[in-house]
This record gives sequence, structure tokens and C-alpha cells, in this order.
Amino acid sequence: MQTPERTLHVNGVDLAVQAFGDPAAPAVLLVSGAEATMDWWDEEFVSRLADGGRYVVRYDTRDTGRSTTWPVGAPAYTQADLAGDAVGVLDALGIGAAHVVGISMGGGIAQRLGVGFPRRVATLTLISTSPGGPGEPGGPGRPGLPPMSDALAKVFAEPGEAPDWTDREAVVEYFLAAEHTFAGTIPVDEDRLRRTAGRAFDRSPVPAAAGNHWLIGDGPPVRGLLGSIAAPTLVLHGTADPLFPYGHAEALAQEVPGARLVPLAGMGHQMPPPEVWDTAVAEILAHTGRSA
Repeated sequence: MQTPERTLHVNGVDLAVQAFGDPAAPAVLLVSGAEATMDWWDEEFVSRLADGGRYVVRYDTRDTGRSTTWPVGAPAYTQADLAGDAVGVLDALGIGAAHVVGISMGGGIAQRLGVGFPRRVATLTLISTSPGGPGEPGGPGRPGLPPMSDALAKVFAEPGEAPDWTDREAVVEYFLAAEHTFAGTIPVDEDRLRRTAGRAFDRSPVPAAAGNHWLIGDGPPVRGLLGSIAAPTLVLHGTADPLFPYGHAEALAQEVPGARLVPLAGMGHQMPPPEVWDTAVAEILAHTGRSA
């Protein structure tokens, strides 16, 4: 069962939310990465989780989709505020504790939830994320993190022009180019990506606002607190991630007590492509079944 999209007023902002499955089933909260509307959680992927007996909630974070936006270039919030929004979504839906699944920036938010809101987190699933950032040095009890790939570093050093954010096709091509940049060895399904990016554009009154995510502060660091996470934790990570090479996943699995690491062969820094769904969905369902 898929519910219509609705808007929740949370922490002084409006957040667009959609749910799938039986509300009486264990809740799974999906937290998106930077610039990503909830559309990037592919509906078929979400439906597989719901068909596995989960109540799956996805939502537009601030500055994406139909949620509240800030002036382009001037976001007035931090990643810690985004973690508070996730808790607010659970409150508004009457969910005491959820199985939190976060990807990339959403994985950082999920880590904050595990550290700061332990009673609201039944389990954690961290996808394509990191305890720090590319090239971050190590410290007592924690390893240094590998740098991003040389090819990706060159892209960051020499960024291309931003698209005309009012031009649907230009924005779709922008996201498609980004997918190629961050992909691993699994071929990019351009038709699927164009459909997803088009839906995201159509649902976004201010598409350019999503770029604000690159400007927000992280808030208080949590890496030194990962050892306090009590929620059972699953780490899913692409073996060909150019932004957070696989060593980032190994560090997460080492620093979060009892965490289990599962490689996704050939995946880059991206939403899980269909080629890894059999593994990713089965792992998430098994993991979230631990406390179901």
C-alpha cells in the first residue's frame, strides 16, 4: 500500500513525506543524500522493502522537492538540524523508534541519530557514507580515511558550469552527468536516471535550492562518539566508490560497535542501482528483522 504524499510541519519547516506498506509493520525511515529529493529512493526498491513486511517512509529534506527551501546560497541550518527533522518526522507519524537507513549525507544524519537519539533508532543501515571525510587523518583508536579518487578530485578542482535551473532538460542532464562521475563499474542506466531526475525536477519549485546542502555546516562532530552507538548497525558500501573508497566503510564497521559490513560489488557513490538490489534489499530486511 502506497499513501499519497503529504506535508508535515516539523521544527518550523514543512517536509513532504510519503509512506509505503502497512503502518502496523516495523517502520523504516529512509534519509536521502545531498541534493536528493525522496524520488531518488527508487519506488521499486522501496516497494520491495514494503513487500518484505516493513512500513517504509521517505521524505524530502530541507531545500529539496516540496519541502521548505532557503534562498539559494544561504541555508540557515546545519546537518544537526536535519537530524532533528528526521526525529520530527517520526514524531509527526507517531513512530516511537524506526529502522533508520541513510545514504551518503543521509548516512551522516543517521550516525547523528544513533549517537544523539538512541531511543528513536531500532537499527541503523549506513549506505555509501563515512565516519569523516575523504583523506581525514586518523587518531587514537581510529584509522585515517583514504582520499577520493584522482579523477574525482580533478572534477572538484575544475567544476563545470551550473545548469540553467529553470530548464528541465538541462537539470536532468546535470544529474545524469553527476551519476556518471560518481558511478562505479556498473553501467549507468541513463533512461532510469532521466526518469528519476525528471520527477525530482517536476516536484521541486526551486530546484537550485538543493545545492544549499553543499554549504551547510556539519554541526558538532560525531566520529569520536560512534563507539556509543547501541543500535545494531549494517554498513552497505560500493566496492568502487570514488568519493568514499571502501576504506571508509571499513572504518565505520570498526568504529561502530558490532557493525556488520557488506560490500556491494561494482557500486560507486550512488543510490543502489538495480544490479545490487537483491543483495541490498535482502540485507536490509534481515537486519531490520532483528528488532521487528
